[in-house]
Amino acid sequence: MNRRTRPARADLIAAALAAGLFAVAAITGGVLYLLGRPVHASTAPLFAHWLPHIGPGTPFALLTAVLVWWRGPALAARLSWRPLLALSYLTAVAWTSSLALIDGWQRGVAGRLTTEHEYLHEVPGITDIPATLAGFTTRILDFQPDSWTTHVSAHPPGALLVFVWLDRAGLGGGAWAGVLCVLVAGLVAVAVPHTVRVLGTDEAARAVVPFTVLFPGAVWAGVSADGLFAGVTATGVALLAHAVARGRATAAVAGGVLLAFGCYLSYGLVLIGVVALAVVVLAGAHRRTAGWALAGAAPIVVAFTAAGFSWLTGYHLIVERYYQGVAADRSYGYWVWANLALLAVAAGPAAAVILRRAVTAARPRARDAVWVLPLAATTAIIAADLSGYSKAEVERIWLPFTVWLMSGAALIPPADRRIWLAVQAAVALAVNHLVLTVW
Repeated sequence: MNRRTRPARADLIAAALAAGLFAVAAITGGVLYLLGRPVHASTAPLFAHWLPHIGPGTPFALLTAVLVWWRGPALAARLSWRPLLALSYLTAVAWTSSLALIDGWQRGVAGRLTTEHEYLHEVPGITDIPATLAGFTTRILDFQPDSWTTHVSAHPPGALLVFVWLDRAGLGGGAWAGVLCVLVAGLVAVAVPHTVRVLGTDEAARAVVPFTVLFPGAVWAGVSADGLFAGVTATGVALLAHAVARGRATAAVAGGVLLAFGCYLSYGLVLIGVVALAVVVLAGAHRRTAGWALAGAAPIVVAFTAAGFSWLTGYHLIVERYYQGVAADRSYGYWVWANLALLAVAAGPAAAVILRRAVTAARPRARDAVWVLPLAATTAIIAADLSGYSKAEVERIWLPFTVWLMSGAALIPPADRRIWLAVQAAVALAVNHLVLTVW
């Protein structure tokens, strides 16, 4: 490879350091296991089982990766914006679906959300939604006859309600739930580029599109509720960005609804407020429009509170529940840095390149979406990491934050983008073919 086609040395070093950190985390996890101090992740630091395999999604995943690598940047540069976003969404859904189908339809899609630890396990028992909300917090702690399953107890009731509503709409069962997660997760490939475009430039947004499509985190978006959480909150941020950039109060209200509801999907999603704040900081003359987001958020908070669910009570109880289980055995000293090592696969090596360039580009008096948004997402990730409330499994838990690291894709030189796209796709394909992700 000649000098004109080789990525910058500093970028290669950043990516190598990220990969090296992951390797050190894997080796350390293995050594701790041999020493009788397991870190409680089957393929540490990944929460997965070692299982090299191929499946019906393999050819489709390979084809999607090759097509996006080959034609993606060119199409992103020349298509009209709305058709480009439509194509971006459909391709992201195809990529996520094909990755999930590497594990097969039942194991990879239809059965993922039906285990005893998942949301659908509790859906048949929800016959009275108001009563469920009023008594939700009383069932969070473990070792009770009616304790919620792992995922239901670990989240506010909004996550469970999504699947209850889906069931009541006549779309019950794991297949429909899995499809919903994939379809909503695909909105990230629209929301992130659109946010960059309205707050930055058209050129920068077009650079983001292929990277949100071939995002390695799609391995966990298909199928997990965290993919749905990422789609909901990313859309909320995009609507807020549209509002403050164009002076659209209606968009601000809609964004506020989604961002508030996001906080009732997962407690940790209050940290998406860091990204939302960055959007307001980047806003121009219509910054005051952001106030309308509160008008959208307030009814969501009032509705849940009036129904009897206290967010703060739930949060404190889930921290207690967390330490009733595996969290008490997972070492903070290992996971506080091993979590960050997981970003090398969950966000891909390109994220390390983008962050390196974002730090270099940061100028307080010259705010630009291509560095502000990735650094805002990084701030949220670091806060989540230091909290100690997500020890392991962050490859899926942090999806709502890691997707925003791709918002700085324009920082990668145009000549290098296809190289990093190939690396991103290779990481996702390797992970999904070498291990079986648990949830």
